[in-house]
Amino acid sequence: MSKIECTHCNLDFEDSIMIKDTGNYFCCTGCQGVFHLLSDSGLEGFYDKLGKQKLSAPRHSLEDSSSFDTPSFYKQFVKKNNDDFEEISLVIEGIHCSACVWLNEKALHKLEGVVEVNINYATSKAKIVWADHIIKLSCIIDMIRSIGYNAYPYDPSIQEEKANKQRKDFYLRMVVAFFGAMNIMWIAIAQYAGYFSGMDSEMKTILNVAEWILATPVLFYSGWIFFKGAYFGFKNKIVNMDILVATGALLTYIYSIYITLFSAGEAYFDSVAMIITFVLVGKFLEVLSKKSVADTMDVISKHIPNEVNIIKDAILERICVHEVKVGDIIEIKPGEKAALDGEVLEGEGYFDEASLSGESRPIFKKPFDKIVSGTICVDALFRYKVQKDFSHSTLSKLVSMLENAMSKKPSIEMLANKISGVFSSIILGLAFFTFLIWWLGPNSFDRAFMVGISVIVIACPCALALATPVATLIGLSLGGKRGVLFKEAAQLETMAKADMLILDKTGTITQGKPEVVRYETFSVVNEGLLLGLCESSLHPISQGLARYLKNKNDTLVGVSLSASKQVPSRGLEAMYEGQKILGGNAEFMRDSGINVEVNSEHSLFFFAVENTLIAYYELRDKPKEGISELLSMCENNKIEVLMLTGDHQEAAQAIANEVGITNFHAGLSPEEKAQFVSEHKDKVRVMVGDGVNDTLALAQANIGISMGSGSDIAIEVSDIVLLNDSLISLKDAFLISKRTFFLIKQNLFISLIYNLITIPLAMAGYIIPLIAAASMSLSSLLVVGNSLRIKYKWNKNG
Repeated sequence: MSKIECTHCNLDFEDSIMIKDTGNYFCCTGCQGVFHLLSDSGLEGFYDKLGKQKLSAPRHSLEDSSSFDTPSFYKQFVKKNNDDFEEISLVIEGIHCSACVWLNEKALHKLEGVVEVNINYATSKAKIVWADHIIKLSCIIDMIRSIGYNAYPYDPSIQEEKANKQRKDFYLRMVVAFFGAMNIMWIAIAQYAGYFSGMDSEMKTILNVAEWILATPVLFYSGWIFFKGAYFGFKNKIVNMDILVATGALLTYIYSIYITLFSAGEAYFDSVAMIITFVLVGKFLEVLSKKSVADTMDVISKHIPNEVNIIKDAILERICVHEVKVGDIIEIKPGEKAALDGEVLEGEGYFDEASLSGESRPIFKKPFDKIVSGTICVDALFRYKVQKDFSHSTLSKLVSMLENAMSKKPSIEMLANKISGVFSSIILGLAFFTFLIWWLGPNSFDRAFMVGISVIVIACPCALALATPVATLIGLSLGGKRGVLFKEAAQLETMAKADMLILDKTGTITQGKPEVVRYETFSVVNEGLLLGLCESSLHPISQGLARYLKNKNDTLVGVSLSASKQVPSRGLEAMYEGQKILGGNAEFMRDSGINVEVNSEHSLFFFAVENTLIAYYELRDKPKEGISELLSMCENNKIEVLMLTGDHQEAAQAIANEVGITNFHAGLSPEEKAQFVSEHKDKVRVMVGDGVNDTLALAQANIGISMGSGSDIAIEVSDIVLLNDSLISLKDAFLISKRTFFLIKQNLFISLIYNLITIPLAMAGYIIPLIAAASMSLSSLLVVGNSLRIKYKWNKNG
């Protein structure tokens, strides 16, 4: 069978496997994507320079990409999203700056079938969404490798192993760099002493040669990561930070060799060694800082149990969590973490829920209570029935939300990335311009050259690129520790700008556990019928009345009803033995033709059979702790607070007066709540709710926040979830957002001021390359250190 040459890499492959595309032939979609990327970017000249040279990706040292398409890999790492596309979290090796992020996102977006690509610079983590029937994951991996990077699935344990390997590599390179730099500095001291006391040219040359020998491994071994990054930058026509470092150090090295061989002036091997050493140390500390921040995001996912004990045919078996089915019986011992959600069958004791909700006190569990995945059994043996498989468990959903949280970049970060993307090119231009001005003026080539090198080395696009993602990541992790789960990083910026807070009443402002304080009957009440009706709804009023009936008669059992239907914010209706059963508020009764006239400051539940009023119940719900602190924070930050409720005017007025809210609207349907929220588009609106009747309003707000105990659909449509249902957590969400956004702006200001001050000083000749290298590293560390102030400021004031 004949072989055909790939249009991009020039390698020969069998005709049967080639991809034909408008007269061109490609061995894989990776080559096809890079070809179109270069063509669309006007970089076709790349192939003229390449000629017949073959591009061979270093795949022999990498895992075969076909392994990414196996069913076992998909089962472990790939999931289906709500739009039925495939989704995976990858870690991309080789991300050095925002230009690397831009290149990878641009290249992957060019592939047909790739729906979404978002890469976080601070963690090198990529969220990729694709249509598997159009393109396979292996093709996406091949594309990443073809442009000089590598990717592997995100897994906390694998990530830790990779990080340890990376640290070891940095250690070895730094040892060589320090050894070379320190010895070069001793030689430099001798040269400086000879400069003042006298030294012949032969001795000077010998010392220069010694420095040359020591500087060579520092430059080409310790500095290899910068040359590697620069190579792929040139290859892909991207000017990145590595190009600045490699160019500055290499030009100084070559110039110093010329000086040494021809004894034409002063050599600068000491500057070469110090440039590489300072920047390498700065890079290493930056990697450690970013990993420390990222580790806080892995706390939940890192300790997910892989196996559980199940009871099958009276025999205890240990199986993988992915194999457990709904209805299986799990046994959990003291000290073990629950991997799946379920209902207690046997056992009484405490569970520690601090890792999910932030609640420091263990929660008592008994038969029929719910066990939430991710919580820890403290002091007793439990057996419970599984109610959700692993992929739908609370813990699995939280881990997915955390992994996706950094996918949507804040608009301020996207602006910073655009600026840093052209920053390096501008610096190279300024350096060349500076060199020409100095050389054409009354200065030597030697002086002009070193000034130009200082301009290249001192400029730091890393500080600009790090300004947003590191602070954002710390803000997200701090939120997780306080029971606040941001689904996207972009919501930090939006919430920081909020000027209107809209609160649902029942379950949000109040505890959501109303108690019956008074009732009146007009006929004999069939409490079993009433209990059956209440149990058909998850609304707090219905659940509160159901608890009251069960406490009144612990043997009472609700009857089975048919055609049960819930009317949001109104009530319930069902059929029983041909009779129409109704339960709900006064407006629901009136709409059904039943006249009711009851005034009360409490929530009301009317019960009717066949359009005849049987009884009504008054229920009181207590406000949650923390409401006064929340309202005080809103007042201090000029955030307008409103309360919306479907409850009647008197009950709404009573709660509003009790907590101190002056602006409220009562008797609203879900549609009216949503309309109210949508009408205030001149403000940045935050809506907080917990029920199905709040979902429309949550969707209309700029930021929708749901309580962790709320309905599944409310949690699904919301942007932020309060895991512990606390209003203190809601206050924390505002403060974390505002402090994070403030420090992001402060980081950008630091980066801007640093470059505005140091670049002109370098151009004016006041900064030598050695100091420039130290300053460049310091600016990145300054931004990372400033971001860490979120934690310290929180501990002090939060």
